[in-house]
Formats: sequence, C-alpha cells, structure tokens
Amino acid sequence: MQGLLSFISSFPTLLHSGVVFGTVIMYGALGEILTQKSGNLNLGVPGVMYLGGIAGLAASFMYENVYCPAHGLTASPFVSVTLSLVACFLAAALGSLIYSFLTISLRTNQNVTGLTLTIFGSGVANFFGGSLNKLAGGVGQVSVKVASAAYRSFSNGLVTTLDNWSKPLGFGVGTLLFSYGFLTYLVLVIAIALWFFLNKTRYGLALRAVGENTATADVVGINATSSKYVATCIGGGISGFGGLYYVMNYIKGTWENNGTIEGLGWLAVALVIFATWKPLRSIWGSYLFGVLYWMFFYISGLTRSSQELFKMLPYVVTLFVLIIVSLRKKREDQPPMSLGLPYFREER
Repeated sequence: MQGLLSFISSFPTLLHSGVVFGTVIMYGALGEILTQKSGNLNLGVPGVMYLGGIAGLAASFMYENVYCPAHGLTASPFVSVTLSLVACFLAAALGSLIYSFLTISLRTNQNVTGLTLTIFGSGVANFFGGSLNKLAGGVGQVSVKVASAAYRSFSNGLVTTLDNWSKPLGFGVGTLLFSYGFLTYLVLVIAIALWFFLNKTRYGLALRAVGENTATADVVGINATSSKYVATCIGGGISGFGGLYYVMNYIKGTWENNGTIEGLGWLAVALVIFATWKPLRSIWGSYLFGVLYWMFFYISGLTRSSQELFKMLPYVVTLFVLIIVSLRKKREDQPPMSLGLPYFREER
C-alpha cells in the first residue's frame, strides 16, 4: 500500500517526464505518418532524426562558439534557434530526398533502403558529433547554452503563477502544463494541421489516394511521383525535429554518442502503427509511450531486469494494438494499401 501511495503521489512528475519523452517520438511518428500516407515505407526514421539533431546542433554551435566570438558579438537566441531549425529541417529533408530518389526513381527495396539510411544517418551524425567535441575541447564539452535555453523556456511567469495557485493540489499545474519549451507545443499544432491536411483538403486526399492505389491515382491525373517526393521529404523534415528536440531540450544542447536517438526513432515507427496512421492518435499515444517507458523509475524495489522489462512496454502495447486491429479488420485502421510497394507506370 505504501508503494502504491508513493507511485500515485509521483504520478504528476511521471506524466511530465512522459510528455518530454513522448514529444521526441511524436515528431518522428508524424513525419513517418505523412511519408507512409504517400505509400513510402521509410524505416530510416532514426537516421533522419540523427541528421536533424546534429545539423541543428552544429548550426547553433558554429554561430555561438565560432562566428560570434570571432566578430566580438553576443549570440542572439532568435538567430541561434532559427539557424538550428532551418539546418535541422534541411538536413533531415535531404536524407529523405536521397531515400526518395533511390526508392521512387530507382525503385530499390524500401525496407533495405530505409535501414541503410538509419545506418548512414547515425554514422554521419556521430562523425560530426565527434568533430564538434574535438573543436569544443573534448568529449562532452559541446555546448550551445543560448539556443538550448531558448528552446527550453516558454513562460516562466505563467508557470510560477499556476504553481502557486495549485499548491493545495500537491503538484504544480504550471510545471505540468507550461514548462516544456515551444517545440513541445509546436508538435501539437503540427499534429492537428496534418490531420486537417490529410482529411479536409484536396491535396491531402489526393496524397492518400496515391498511397492507397498509386496506379488509379496516376490514371485520374494525380502526379504520383511528385506527391511521393514532396510527402517523404517534408515528412523527413518533421521527423528531424524529433532529433533536434532531443538534443536541445532533452540533453540541454550537447551531443552524446550512446545510440539513444536510434532507439527513439524505432519507438516513433512503433507509434505510427499504434496510432493506426492517424495524427491525432499519435498525441496521446506518444505520451502513453513516455509514461510506460519511464514508469520503472517511479516504482521502488525493482531489479535491473525488471526495469528493462518496463522499457519493453511500448513495444508490447504496439503488438497488442496490432492484434486488435487485425481481429477487427476495419479498413480505416489498416495501413495504406500500396505501402512499401514500388510503382511501375508501365505495368498499370
């Protein structure tokens, strides 16, 4: 009973950790949902997140620690954040463009190409991450304090006010709702915008038609090739923000070479399946994944083996959802019919 009461009292803190953790994989999942709606199965999400994270970090680092000192300037938070956002999106989109060229134009196997992109992205990111470490003076010395602080701050005054108001509740409402940084709220806007685009706009419905039956969409005049290219590249750029969020918010503007981003990328792919390719479901699904992943930290008396079992829970839940979806056989919960299949116009 004592352990249960302790867990209940620490649940707001667990939920806070789940939101931060879930935001990383939500970016990856939303980008992959857009990609898969076009019929492309990009398993290179971890690599794309790597590319976005290192590009954004490198852009801010060169500005804050090289350009500004060389010209006697004080680093501007707005400029540093803008440079990192643009660099992140372009690098991640470029990685997805390479994938698109290989799978759409050259018609290579999408599974193999996606896995290759993951290996390529992690290799490139860790190479440049090591170079930044050397430039900064040693391992763990990379720091972009100005950009990281700007990413992690949102409304300190509002947080303090709401925390003081909610003291009788036993937890800080302000901390729980408004202490994450602007990227946490941007991903919610992107999820809603993506839902609206896919379900309420002509271009979104055309993109879904390409993913469901590429040949039929081509016959009625939809440019299937350009639709796949655009969706995959923009989806990759969105996924890249997950890597940037991890670097700037999660580990506070530094670089680490421990494979965490890759693991988060695979969780993002699992989240796509869990959300049954629906952007709005990815919101609560990502937070649920975050809570399940970190639950072990708030339960006392667990062994090391038990902790690792708790980290498996998001994947176990995904498998459970796959079983339920298969048994229900509802078409709206199934993946696009042309997902992962190469399109040969000559064979339509």
